[in-house]
Amino acid sequence: METLDEAELCFPQLLNTSCRKPMRHHAETIFLYILLSCMSFLTVALNLLVIISISHFRQLHSPTNLLLLSLAVSDFLVGLLLMPMQILLIGGCWFLGSLICGLFYYASFILTSASVGNMVLISVDRHVAICDPLCYPTKVTQRRVKICVCLCWACSVFYNGVILMDFLKHPDRYNSCYGECIVVINSITGAVDVMLTFVGPITVIIVLYMRVFVVAVTQARAMRSHIAAITVQGVISVTAKKSERKAARTLGVVVVVFLTCFCPYFYPSLVGQDMSTSVTFSIFGVWLLYCNSCLNPVVYAFFYPWFRRSIKLIVTLQILKPDSCDANIL
Repeated sequence: METLDEAELCFPQLLNTSCRKPMRHHAETIFLYILLSCMSFLTVALNLLVIISISHFRQLHSPTNLLLLSLAVSDFLVGLLLMPMQILLIGGCWFLGSLICGLFYYASFILTSASVGNMVLISVDRHVAICDPLCYPTKVTQRRVKICVCLCWACSVFYNGVILMDFLKHPDRYNSCYGECIVVINSITGAVDVMLTFVGPITVIIVLYMRVFVVAVTQARAMRSHIAAITVQGVISVTAKKSERKAARTLGVVVVVFLTCFCPYFYPSLVGQDMSTSVTFSIFGVWLLYCNSCLNPVVYAFFYPWFRRSIKLIVTLQILKPDSCDANIL
C-alpha cells in the first residue's frame, strides 16, 4: 500500500509536501500526449512555412505580409515553446522548478498578447486597403508597419510584466504542494486583462471588418448599377454576389475562430471569478487558446494563392537554387 501511495506522488521522497498525480487511465494519457504533440508539430510546421515564404521571396516583402510574418513568429513560438511545456503539465507534475514555471507563464502571456495585437494590426491594414485604397501606399509603409510591430511586442512584454509582477517575484506562491505550477490572477486584474486582450481587440476587429464588408457590398452594387447591357449585368451580378459571399465568409471565419478559441480562456474573468490555470483547465481552456495559433496560418495565409505556390517551392527544395528569392509567385 505504501508503494502504491508513493507511486501516486510526483516526488515520492517528499511524502508530506509532494503533489499527487491525477487519476487518469493510461490509454487516455497516451492519447492526449499523441494528440497534443501532433497539434504542436502542426503549429510549428504551418507557421514555419509562412515565415520561410515571406522571409525568402522578395515579392512578398510588403507591409501586409510583414504583419503576417509577425503573427506567424508569435504562433510559431507558441507551438515550439509553450505547447511542449503544457504537454508536461498533463501528467500533473512540474519537474522544472519555480523559475522556469514563472518564465513559462510570462512567455505564454506575452505570446498570446502579441498574437492578438498582430491580428488587430492586420484588421487595420485591411480596413485601410479596402476603404481608402488611394491613400494606402502613403499611409501604410514598411517603416510604419515595422514600428507598429515593434511597439506591439514591446507593449506585450511591458504589459504582461506588470500583470505578472507579483507572480514573477514568487512563482511558487500559489502552489498548494511541491511539483505544481499554476498562476492565479485576481478578479480585478482579470477584468482589466480581459478588456485589454479580449473585449477591446474583438470589438476593433468586428467593427473594422464590418466596415470592410459594407464598403465591398457598396462597391459591388455601384458596379451593377452602372451596367447597361442586361447580359453583361447578369455576369457582373453573379460575380458581385460571389464577392459579397466571400467577404461575409472571411469575416465570419475570423470572428468565429477568435471567439471560439479565446472565450473559454477568458470565461472566468468575464463572470468575475479568479482565473487560474490548473491541470484540468489547461487541457480545455489553454489548449483551445493555443489552437488559435495553429488556425491562424490557415485563416490568414491559406487564403492567399502565393502561399500555396511557395509551399511547393519549399517542399521541393527549389528555394535552395540560386536566385530563387526572385521567383515569381504572385
